[in-house]
Amino acid sequence: MKVLAILPAFLDIENIKKSIDQIMPGLEIATNTEFEKNDADVVVITTFTPFGKKEIDKFPELKYIQVASTGYNNVDLKEVRRRKILLCNVPVANKDAVAEHVIGMSLALLKNFIPFDQQIKSGNWPLLTNSRELQGKTFGIIGMGAIGIKLVQKLIPFNVGIVYYDPRRLKPEDEELYGLTYLPLDELVKVSDIISIHTPLSKETRSMFNESRFNLMKENSIFINSSRGEIVDEKALVKAIKEKNIYAAIDVFSVEPPDFSSELFHLDNVIFSPHIAGVTMESQERFITETIGNVIRYSQGIDPLYKVEDEL
Repeated sequence: MKVLAILPAFLDIENIKKSIDQIMPGLEIATNTEFEKNDADVVVITTFTPFGKKEIDKFPELKYIQVASTGYNNVDLKEVRRRKILLCNVPVANKDAVAEHVIGMSLALLKNFIPFDQQIKSGNWPLLTNSRELQGKTFGIIGMGAIGIKLVQKLIPFNVGIVYYDPRRLKPEDEELYGLTYLPLDELVKVSDIISIHTPLSKETRSMFNESRFNLMKENSIFINSSRGEIVDEKALVKAIKEKNIYAAIDVFSVEPPDFSSELFHLDNVIFSPHIAGVTMESQERFITETIGNVIRYSQGIDPLYKVEDEL
């Protein structure tokens, strides 16, 4: 069985290769798909590598694609389905990292960390504050998968009320265990002080947050997106920030890097990170370990974990 990993060139390829060789010697690594054909049975990719029909056609023997990430919208699902290729992702390796990032962004906005830092560095000493507490707030989570559940677990000590929406409602015993209240999407948007999105990109979620949905949000509420940029209508977000004084924390964009001339980047109520909510030293180690572990399972005739089946 031949395995090829296609990794972005900005990664530390040499050290990754050394780590992988200890677990799976012989694995080949490429930094692009600029070749005519490859006879690999298994291909490992990240979300940085577009893997459409053109790329898939370069692998006539391909049987299994392992995405070393939670997201997989860079893969042509229609072509994967047509060729009956097995597709797996790694949905749990970064759940702690993303959950912590969301809480960090929430606190940064509530506590005015960035404005205070900027003022003090400018030689000012502000005496008044409109900082707010996290405790007692209603925290709305859209998408209750592995990351959503982990966020709930980390929020419990903050004494917040947690409401959630997911097309697949949790079991009553799980709602009771975590103290969750299920609400229809629009109702959640209306009552939440903080909203965090944790859904995959799909036909149903694309532009989920448009002008009409932003209009439902409370004034001064917080909107956090660490999922996919295309879930949000950027112009509608800008309008909501300006007209309803909504605060926002954005980690993902529909085009990355984004257009920095956009009005979004000139608003005071917004903080940003460069699509790294799930990227920590620890999560990267887990991604490598779980990805290679899945490939080893497949090589031993064992069903790999985290098959992407619902959309195939």
